[in-house]
Amino acid sequence: MLLAIDVGNTNTVFALFEGELQVGLWRAETDGQRTADEYAVFLKMLMADAGLDCGTISAAIIGSVVPNVNYNLIRLCRYHFLCEPYLVGTNEVETGMKIAIDRPEELGADRLINAVAGYALYKGALLIIDFGTATTFDVIDQAGTYRGGAIAPGINLSLQALHMAAAKLPSVAVAKPSSVIATGTVTAIQSGIFFGYVGLIEGMVARIKQEFGAPMRVVATGGLAKLFVDSIASIDEVNMDLTLRGLAMIYEKNKKRKAAA
Repeated sequence: MLLAIDVGNTNTVFALFEGELQVGLWRAETDGQRTADEYAVFLKMLMADAGLDCGTISAAIIGSVVPNVNYNLIRLCRYHFLCEPYLVGTNEVETGMKIAIDRPEELGADRLINAVAGYALYKGALLIIDFGTATTFDVIDQAGTYRGGAIAPGINLSLQALHMAAAKLPSVAVAKPSSVIATGTVTAIQSGIFFGYVGLIEGMVARIKQEFGAPMRVVATGGLAKLFVDSIASIDEVNMDLTLRGLAMIYEKNKKRKAAA
């Protein structure tokens, strides 16, 4: 089985794949202080609870935007699962995607992985919106070339900043209020955040499509995508597993390349 590890700024997701079938999925808070042994205890207990044998893991791939966790995740794979992991973004890992931006080395692993998966699944020109710690917009053209995109603060980051900077404003959860015009402080914050982000997404999609100048499919992913999709008509599809699917695809590509070498 393949262990795919998606390291985000907020959460780290561990998924098990048997071929193309995802057979396990677990999340942990991203923590640069967590050791390989701690990861192993966490994973082995959850796998056992799901009736899965950790001894069946024979390969691993890591996509990370948090460099200081990589060392212990690599050790986890080497010493607890006895396999050398692929790390997306290193020279040893090929994605098969051409990157047409000023500094390709600066492209985050998560954005590249999403682009690979998105083009493989949907073909054609594509705009991927990832509702994560940051809200990212990534453009892939008809030929499968990554063309660039945009980054905005994530929804939860905006809520945290508002709470920290304004002494009288409480910390609230992201939720869709019943109306834009609120009659209380909590619902006023929720309205501003929720409908403000709806406006941000709609405006960005419209401007990107206008600048791109050709039809493109809009796919949303990330933890909060489902909360917004019904309120944003320009989103064509939600795919919550896009990053994990991309990791599995990149692993298969490199496995075949290595076998052919």
